[in-house]
Amino acid sequence: MMLEIDNLSKSFGGLKAVHELSLRIDKNEIRALIGPNGAGKTTLFNLISGKLFPTGGRILYEGKDITSRKPYEIYRMGIHRTFQTLSLYPKLTAFQSIQLALLSANEKKYNFVTRANNLFHNEVLEILKTVQLDHKANVLSSSLSHGERRRLDLGIAITGKPRFLLLDEAASGMAPNEAAETMTLIIGLARDLGLTVFFIEHDMSFVFGMAEKVSVMHYGSLIAEGSVGEIKDNKKVQQVYLGEGDLFE
Repeated sequence: MMLEIDNLSKSFGGLKAVHELSLRIDKNEIRALIGPNGAGKTTLFNLISGKLFPTGGRILYEGKDITSRKPYEIYRMGIHRTFQTLSLYPKLTAFQSIQLALLSANEKKYNFVTRANNLFHNEVLEILKTVQLDHKANVLSSSLSHGERRRLDLGIAITGKPRFLLLDEAASGMAPNEAAETMTLIIGLARDLGLTVFFIEHDMSFVFGMAEKVSVMHYGSLIAEGSVGEIKDNKKVQQVYLGEGDLFE
């Protein structure tokens, strides 16, 4: 078992953002987390990654209790994440962005004799190739397309060789063709790097095309889990999404 969450809760005053939630994610699984806005999905990711501390329950990662661990400790244990809002450095090239992430991940120290642009050169190029940005190595991140910036963010997330990847809206704002390419890329990364992937996404075609299993949150609680087919046929899930259009078409 890669991740075990037992009766996890997080309250903000009288608001129960996550309420007595339990779930299990197996090693190498690709799991989706869906739910209406305000369901508590990002709060759950913040609890797993150590950005927030729970008010109850516990989180086990590879059998180790990480409930009260700090974000950098959880990162070093192999849990990395991306965020819905991109935070790239606009004046750095794609190459420099990956290089900076590698320097940070490896806690590399260098002096005036060591030129920073010589560090991790081959590793940077390999990661850029992995996320299909090797042809954009010298392009400023601010000049990349939205889909390319998302792929750069994904490249940054894998610099520290994670084993568990949290993706928050990886296809947000993408055109359908870009979302499809990103989906194929993530599936390939999970396979080639041996990653377990837990992702939040509103694009149901993306969710149903990539997830092996889907968990559904509503008002902080887990209301359903199952295969794509089981979630599509779940009456309770359909009621939660009533008015969301052709969500399950």
